[in-house]
Amino acid sequence: MRLDELDRRIVAQLMENARASYAQIGDAIGLSAPAVKRRVDRLREEGVITGFAAVVDPAALGWTTEAFIEIFYDGARSPEETYESVRKYPEVIAAYTITGEADALIHLRARDISHLEETLERLRREPNIAQTKTSIVLSRLIGRPTDGPGT
Repeated sequence: MRLDELDRRIVAQLMENARASYAQIGDAIGLSAPAVKRRVDRLREEGVITGFAAVVDPAALGWTTEAFIEIFYDGARSPEETYESVRKYPEVIAAYTITGEADALIHLRARDISHLEETLERLRREPNIAQTKTSIVLSRLIGRPTDGPGT
């Protein structure tokens, strides 16, 4: 689907505040509420907007430790195999296959350093994981719900 400038502005408004009314969005971008609703409905039907979610401060839930873990495998692993090996961990909030020396990168949240260490020990027992390299986050400078072109 090809997005025009109004679609991009609607998406940007929703990313800023998904609870904004169609009238509020319309006021911000110069459209009527019904016109915004039609566009949002079309964006949802086309799969551009896949859902709405509450953005919660992890620290408020007691998850104060954040880390990125590089994973190095023995032998080749498909993205599906990597997905299956990390998806069962509720601490993993994102996972990527990457270029470079590591095979995959995961973003993890834990209650504290002990919880992080315990999760890493469980993760290291996964088949074919030869090594991990962990970087603990000291401070979050930017935390957007999603990054994409035009956002």
